[in-house]
Amino acid sequence: MPASLEPLDVAVQIPYHFRCPISLELMRDPVTVCTGQTYDRSSIESWVATGNTTCPVTRVQLTDFTLIPNHTLRRLIQDWCVANRSFGVERIPTPKQPADPGMVRTLLARASSGSASYSLRVAGLRRLRGLARDSDKNRSVIAANNAREVLLSIAFADVGLESSELNHEALAVLSMFALSEPECLFVASDSDRVGYLVKLLFHSSVDVRVNSAAVIETVVAGIRSSELRAQISNADGVFEGIVGILNYPLVYPRALKIGIKALFALCLVKQQKAVAAGAVEALIDRLPEFEKCDSERALATVELLCRIPSGCAAFESHALTVPLLVKIILKISDRATEYAAGALLSLCSASERAQADAVAAGVLTQLLLLVQSDCTERAKRKAQMLLKLLRDSWPRDSIARSDDFAGSDVVPF
Repeated sequence: MPASLEPLDVAVQIPYHFRCPISLELMRDPVTVCTGQTYDRSSIESWVATGNTTCPVTRVQLTDFTLIPNHTLRRLIQDWCVANRSFGVERIPTPKQPADPGMVRTLLARASSGSASYSLRVAGLRRLRGLARDSDKNRSVIAANNAREVLLSIAFADVGLESSELNHEALAVLSMFALSEPECLFVASDSDRVGYLVKLLFHSSVDVRVNSAAVIETVVAGIRSSELRAQISNADGVFEGIVGILNYPLVYPRALKIGIKALFALCLVKQQKAVAAGAVEALIDRLPEFEKCDSERALATVELLCRIPSGCAAFESHALTVPLLVKIILKISDRATEYAAGALLSLCSASERAQADAVAAGVLTQLLLLVQSDCTERAKRKAQMLLKLLRDSWPRDSIARSDDFAGSDVVPF
């Protein structure tokens, strides 16, 4: 039942036939099964997904698992919602129907057909991209019809020539799917295909650049061969292209999300080239704009790059690095706290200036709060090491104020 109806149990009585027989809640996407019974789509899909093969109401064996949208009932429910709007009932939105497997097969055949017109092939791929973007279920339907193999063949056709709109559309759909290891090897084992993806990182369209970065990240993360991962990370321009996506002048959420995923995957293999490509500046400049999960990945990348001398030096020379790490050390998540503490530990271990900056930014209070929090043991251990490292740097008034944290498990110095 929608949240808006929860406090209205007495004032508003939901008609019995508007309730799903499984969840007993107001149906949002009513569908009818082969026995003639109607259920909410999410409820009956969950019922079948758990291994049940009978109709929940009649207990008759389901001979066909096709779910037919009950448009008439859905419109009646919507009308009822509108009629009860004065009670705070919100109209349920018209649901998007899942992709039809037959239509998906037709679109894939059209896109891969050598006899179909170029515009028809492009239109087929655009329709597939729209379906894939709509829902996880649609992506599952598309993937189940051998779509990745078809899309790979189209996306990397004639890679030695100038890329076409057909290539770009296939790559756009492909970027929304996880690839199996053999599919990743299909890309990674061919230097022309890798070079083609790197070239697209500098395309005039930011969407093409982001889609290429998404496929690169999927491939690097999906292969176990350290040699092939190293070959991709050593490809000329790959780090510059990824950093360029992070530095895109407008705030583009998908570019930030894909950019940091690709950068982290590549940095797990090769850090030096990332520093030379300007990753340090991009990370610090964009850090406040990442969402939670992306912030964790960004901070993990910062800690990773701080482990090499050139990376540590580059972060230390950026005036915002230490104050920003101190500021966010407790603000995102336990994992982010651990990565931020690790990066600060590396920086302060390598530079007295970083130590002074950290103290000036108020790291003492943050670290004392951290060791008393419920964060991970590794984060606490890094915080304790950092406190010991900075023991000669605390201003006397800060040491006096630290008596307020008598419950800290940090031993006196």
